[in-house]
Amino acid sequence: MSTENRFQFAKSAVLDEVMLLEASMSDFSYGTHAHEEFSFGVTLSGRQDFFALGEHHKSHAGNVIVFNPDDAHDGHSGADDPLHYKMLYVHPDQLSPMLESAGVRRAQGFRIEHPVQNDAELKAHILRLATLVENDTSSALEYSSALFEFAEYLARQKGIQRSVSLVKSKRRTKDPVFERVRDYLHAHVGEDVSLDELSQVAHMSKYHLLRCFRDYFGMTPHQYWQNYRINRAKAALELGMPLADVAFTFGFTDLSYFNRRFKPMFGLTPYQFRRTLLRT
Repeated sequence: MSTENRFQFAKSAVLDEVMLLEASMSDFSYGTHAHEEFSFGVTLSGRQDFFALGEHHKSHAGNVIVFNPDDAHDGHSGADDPLHYKMLYVHPDQLSPMLESAGVRRAQGFRIEHPVQNDAELKAHILRLATLVENDTSSALEYSSALFEFAEYLARQKGIQRSVSLVKSKRRTKDPVFERVRDYLHAHVGEDVSLDELSQVAHMSKYHLLRCFRDYFGMTPHQYWQNYRINRAKAALELGMPLADVAFTFGFTDLSYFNRRFKPMFGLTPYQFRRTLLRT
């Protein structure tokens, strides 16, 4: 086998049934096979040719490839340049409850019709999840939120529009359930809070909580928690707390991760933000 053929697997640290493959291949060909998981891939460069569902398919750079569980397929590089792609494997046991919460009835039988798609939003969802698998600092809450939003998009692809929760119409009146969840997030600002913990606080299923919390606050639990942590970190910087202490206090594993979270919200790194305060 050529040294240009490389296959690197990575398993999610917090979701047992999510795995990522990053592959580069030039002269390798997959035999006909099938997976028990959903397979969501992005062709990064080159071209991927394969036979599935009775037809030959070609996935060019930027395209998305989708195989349902038990879809038999093969695969090989279809161009002179090496093929480079990422493939995310998500078990139905992990995805089906998310699809049900997104409004899909009989989610166990859910199937995606087109093996090759040119869909920028679908591609973005897949690569977002792939990045979470690759990043050791990703939290369980971040994974769950990203997977739920992915399931919602897959449902919308099918034309399934989830009915809007009554929670939205009651937003002007405080709901003690979601206020309690919010208070729990505030009290554990520096910890790695899981969706299972929040579902116990709310006394509802975690998938129902994901949907209703977002209807209530306009953000998933992870987005809300991340936003709260960044705002508290900003306030601590204003009070003069050292950068390393701020990162540690509010649950950022290192300064690099703190920078990546802080800058998209304020346009500056924490260090740059501190410098602007010192000049004023």
